[in-house]
Amino acid sequence: MFKKDPLQIIPFDTYGTKSHLYLKGRALEDEDIDLDKKSWLNLLVNSWKRFETDEIRNTPITITIADKIVINSTTDAEGYYLIDESIETIKEHIDSNGWLRYMVSYGNSKKSRQIQLGNQFFGEMLIPKEKSSFGVISDIDDTILHTGVASTLKWRVVVNTFFKTPHKRKALEGSADFYNMLHRGKFNNDANPIFYVSNSPWNLYRYLKFFLKRNGFPKGPILLRDFRTPFDRTPKTELAHKYNEIYNILDTFPDLKFILIGDCGEKDAYIYLDVVKRFPNRIAAIYLRSVEHSKRMKRISSLFKDYKAVPVKIIKTSEDALNHAKSNNFI
Repeated sequence: MFKKDPLQIIPFDTYGTKSHLYLKGRALEDEDIDLDKKSWLNLLVNSWKRFETDEIRNTPITITIADKIVINSTTDAEGYYLIDESIETIKEHIDSNGWLRYMVSYGNSKKSRQIQLGNQFFGEMLIPKEKSSFGVISDIDDTILHTGVASTLKWRVVVNTFFKTPHKRKALEGSADFYNMLHRGKFNNDANPIFYVSNSPWNLYRYLKFFLKRNGFPKGPILLRDFRTPFDRTPKTELAHKYNEIYNILDTFPDLKFILIGDCGEKDAYIYLDVVKRFPNRIAAIYLRSVEHSKRMKRISSLFKDYKAVPVKIIKTSEDALNHAKSNNFI
């Protein structure tokens, strides 16, 4: 008889306020994905395991903050948990970098089955500091990570995602340095929050978090989308994923302006234009990475030819963005 895989919970880095808790993660069987293994066979096996998930559905979990705040909840039909509620006392437990740490564990119903790490899984929620000058909302694919979304039939996306380890994935030159300068801001200690918003599925969360950390990007919430199947029973959001996430960030921090960073490969330019319309006077600048696709570049360039609502810079290198940011006193 086959031995059952042990259980795990993957808490996602999220964001909230001093009085509002927003925590999200997923309960899954532990498929033993080791991102440090670099052989061809391990790469194929890990790629399969990321998408062949065994969710722990409709299962009780417990959230604990500093041994003082305890919240009981239940995972949904896809194994996700979501805590979205006001709690005034969480501000007492935020660390010096603006992060709130919490523990999530399975309820009593799962104690009979082997659980990794002693049934303790730790997640974090970011609360931006009051001294922050602005926030940054950034795409990932072809904005800071070579992916190939503009390639024919997206063949480069498939190769890069499924046939390369995060060790071999390349960050766009200078992008980590630029993001760290934005994070530090003009006075070098602004602690400006960075939000990574991508259309990649949650299945790639650990992969992308590993990549960002390994390449020295500032720590920030990574906001991905649900990989839906024809049998998915969870409710769909009313808005498309990126719209939903960006709007929610701007609504959550109404006193903070934002810099939007994306690429010219797909829909970032059109999404960001809609964001400016919905949130006038809230967007400090838009940066769009150029892509190797002449028709798309021509279309995006013409889109912003006479645009005056906010500063827009189409950049070929991180140095282009850095110079523009300096001239606008962002850094």
